[in-house]
Amino acid sequence: MTPDEYCRDKAAKSGSSFYYSFMFLPPQKRQAIIALYAFCREVDDAVDEIADPDVAAQTLAWWRQEIEQTFHGKPSHPVGKALQTALENFELHPEYFHEIIDGMEMDLQQQSYPAFKHLALYCHRVASVVGLLAAEIFGYQNRNTLKYAEKLGLAFQLTNIIRDVREDAERGRIYLPDEDLQRFNVSHDDIISLRQTPALTALLQFEAQRARELYQEAKNLLPAEDRFNQRTGLIMSAIYEATLDELEREGFQVMQHRLSLTPLRKLWLAWKTARRERKRGR
Repeated sequence: MTPDEYCRDKAAKSGSSFYYSFMFLPPQKRQAIIALYAFCREVDDAVDEIADPDVAAQTLAWWRQEIEQTFHGKPSHPVGKALQTALENFELHPEYFHEIIDGMEMDLQQQSYPAFKHLALYCHRVASVVGLLAAEIFGYQNRNTLKYAEKLGLAFQLTNIIRDVREDAERGRIYLPDEDLQRFNVSHDDIISLRQTPALTALLQFEAQRARELYQEAKNLLPAEDRFNQRTGLIMSAIYEATLDELEREGFQVMQHRLSLTPLRKLWLAWKTARRERKRGR
């Protein structure tokens, strides 16, 4: 298995909405973004799949070394080797990769967040920075596109947090800010005990509205001249916003099951958005 095949396999098995958006990219950009995504999956799995926090921390430390080795032309992991190819074609900064790892380390160091501004730092590291790297790969002329990418990453991560309340609680993590929990009279024990209460539903409605506003703010920041190059983010946005719609339609019953759009629907949304942006770009 080649490094690129390893990364494609990693991306495909994840079932992520991101994978469907990559299909409409030209080969060079597709190779780079899949390598980036595979790196994100590797470090995310280090904190989600490794039960021992010390081992997880050691794994993240190893990835820091691997990133340094990759940027010095000496990667050892298939993902590092795939990233090395991406580095030959795109200007990607090592600091961003380290910042993503910083975000993953936050999962090992804290289980809750006092206020949204603290959560926003976490979201910046694990999602917005990925958006900034992706913007470099997709290409842009106007630097305002970076502001769009950063805001869109925050919206994506907040959507994930709303969808994954149960899954995160089972790992002992609560991403919903304490100030919001208190405002809606939801306790940490309610979350950890997986209680689906009317108060939790109201809280998630509030967070969903916050996410929708972030999606709109991001789109408003996207310069017209960069819209076509950045269409992959718009495809992902369509899928994520549809996920929010489904969550709301089901009454935010996140403690009952983890909602996921079907692969066919994701593919349809991806194709429809790509087609719209192609027409718009002509």
